[in-house]
Amino acid sequence: MEGRPVLERRRAEIEALIARVALGDRQAFDALYEATSAKLHAVCLSVLKERPAAEEVLQEVYIRVWNNAGRYAANGLSPMTWLITIARNRAIDRLRAENGRPPAALPEAAEAVASSAPGPEEQVIRREQQRMLDNCLDEMGDAQALALRAVYLEGASYAELAQSAGAPINTVRSWLRRGLVQLKDCVSQ
Repeated sequence: MEGRPVLERRRAEIEALIARVALGDRQAFDALYEATSAKLHAVCLSVLKERPAAEEVLQEVYIRVWNNAGRYAANGLSPMTWLITIARNRAIDRLRAENGRPPAALPEAAEAVASSAPGPEEQVIRREQQRMLDNCLDEMGDAQALALRAVYLEGASYAELAQSAGAPINTVRSWLRRGLVQLKDCVSQ
C-alpha cells in the first residue's frame, strides 16, 4: 500500500526535528511547531474546551518539548504519541488546577529532580503491550493496520490518511472502524 512510506517518512521527519531541537536548533523547533501544532492544539482543546486556555497550554507544551527533547529517544514512543502525551498531560494538569485541586507541589522542581523516563517495570510492560499490538496489527489486513497506525499511533488526520492512501475519506473511516473491531477482538483473546 502506498500510504505506509508517506507516513513512515512523516514520522522520520518529526523524529529528526525533535533530535535537532534537542541540540538547540531553533529552526527545527519552528518546523516542528508548524508540523505538529494543529494536532496538539486540538488535543488541548478537546480536554480544556476553551480556546484561550488551550492556546496557553499549547505554549507550555512547546516549552516542555524544547526543554525535554533530548529525552524523546529513550522512551520508545512514536514522536506524535510522545508529543500528544505531553499535550494531554499538560491540559489535564491545567484542568485540575482550574477545578480547585491543588497541583502537585512545585512541579517544575520535581521535574528537575525526577526523570520522566519510564522505570524498568514500566518499560517491560510497554514492550509487552507494543508486542501484542504489533502482533494484532500484523494479523489484520494492510488497509486496517495502516489506518490504525497512521491515525492512532502517528497522529495523522483522516484527510491526511485518505490523501496518502489514495482512498476516499469514507473508505478510511471504514478501515478504521473495521480495524478497531478486529483489534478489540484480538486484544481480548
